[in-house]
Amino acid sequence: MGDPAQNNYMGPVINKAALDSMLGYIDIGRKEGRLVAGGRAVSTPEGGYFLEPTVIADVAPDATLAQEEIFGPVLAIIKVDSFEAGLQVANDTEYGLTGAVYTNDRSRLNQARAEFHVGNLYLNRKCTGAMVGAHPFGGFNMSGTDSKAGGPDYLYLFTQAKSVAEKLTDKPAPTGI
Repeated sequence: MGDPAQNNYMGPVINKAALDSMLGYIDIGRKEGRLVAGGRAVSTPEGGYFLEPTVIADVAPDATLAQEEIFGPVLAIIKVDSFEAGLQVANDTEYGLTGAVYTNDRSRLNQARAEFHVGNLYLNRKCTGAMVGAHPFGGFNMSGTDSKAGGPDYLYLFTQAKSVAEKLTDKPAPTGI
C-alpha cells in the first residue's frame, strides 16, 4: 500500500469519511460473518487514508455486507450449494454493476451470460479494467442507468427529452398570448 505513482498496487481511499464508512462496514461484517484477513486502517509515511484488503467469510446472502455497495477493499464470501444458487444470490440484490464467473464449463458461461443480471459481465477474467471507448461500462438497477459510459447511448444522459403535443383545430390560434 502506498502512493500509486510509486508502483504500489493499492492506493488510499478518497477521504476520512470514506475510510470511516468502510471501517463501519467491517464492524458490521465482524457480527455478520468471520473476519479472515485485514480489517484495519493503515498508516503510511506518505499519509493518506489506507485500509487493509479485508475478507469476511460465512456471510449470509441477506446480510448487510451482501446487500450494500461498500466501494472499498472489502470482500464478503457467501457459501452456496450450486452454480445456480450462486447466480440466485448474485442476482438477489438491488445492485448490478459488474459480475465475474470463472469456469471451464462452457454451459455455465452461457448460463451466466443469459441469467447474471449485471451491466458488465466478465467471463474468466477480472471484473475491473473496462477501457473507455473500447469497452462501455455501466450497471443495472441502483448501480447505474443501464447506459454505458463510453458507449453511444451515454451522450443522451446529458440531454433532456421533451414531449410536446398540440391539439389541431380549424379555429385560428389566439393572438396576444
